[in-house]
Amino acid sequence: MKTIKEIKTVRFQLETLTCPSCITRIEGVLNKEPGVEKAKVLFNSSKVKIEYDEEKVSSDRLAEVIEKVGFPIITS
Repeated sequence: MKTIKEIKTVRFQLETLTCPSCITRIEGVLNKEPGVEKAKVLFNSSKVKIEYDEEKVSSDRLAEVIEKVGFPIITS
């Protein structure tokens, strides 16, 4: 029997985005991460929306990936 994977969505608020190439950089590293289905960065609001397979990657790991490339996340 084939199992259906459950796709989760997580959103992060970034401190700042300074240029459109920041979007390409963040989306590039996230979309290469195993388990990520889709990553979208919104420049004007400095937000990241990620759809991912929770069985392959955690939201903590995704936050770590973003911060490793130089974009601090605002936590509330």
